[in-house]
Amino acid sequence: MPYFSAADLPELEKVYRLNLINAITGFKPANLLGTADAQGRTNLAIISSVVHLGSSPALLGLVMRPPTVERHSYDNIRATGYYTLNHVHEGIARAAHLTSANFPREVSEFDACGLTPQYADDFAAPYVQESHLRIGLRLVQEVPLEINGTVLLIGSVKHLYLPDTGVLRPDGSLDLAAAGTVALSGLDTYYQASPVARYGYARPHQPLPELPLTTS
Repeated sequence: MPYFSAADLPELEKVYRLNLINAITGFKPANLLGTADAQGRTNLAIISSVVHLGSSPALLGLVMRPPTVERHSYDNIRATGYYTLNHVHEGIARAAHLTSANFPREVSEFDACGLTPQYADDFAAPYVQESHLRIGLRLVQEVPLEINGTVLLIGSVKHLYLPDTGVLRPDGSLDLAAAGTVALSGLDTYYQASPVARYGYARPHQPLPELPLTTS
């Protein structure tokens, strides 16, 4: 079986190493990060580094690449304090991936990639109208990660928009397959998600309960 030691990794060709290390965590969430600058110019970027940090209060973490060069999304978040996360589904995966291109600051990825900015509830950052699950966040903490220069942005959930039917289960969990939400592997491969099983709360020495997969 292929094997790489810690000493091997720095010696790998750059793109090969990028592809390998970005894939070893498994499937990742695919989200579009929507922002606007202080002048209202919009920006959109595909990201896969969103993590759950807590439910009470509702907090999500977002790891941003080192701000050693111009980072439009990061600059906009710092300038306004607001941003959106928008689930990618199979119908917009191609357009979502196109936002990873290095567009100049004056070009909106919404326009360049064929997606629609949507504002709601007087929120300062744009949502992606075509997305089925949209989240509005306010920046509450920025944590520099000194080991590699990346930055952890911690956002408080201020707004959450879900599809009208078929996604929200009675217990509050979500059927993301019904929403068409896709998963991302590495830097460039998108996958449809299909549920395998759903289990209840695990207790020692007790049968593991199986829960329904549908929202009904």
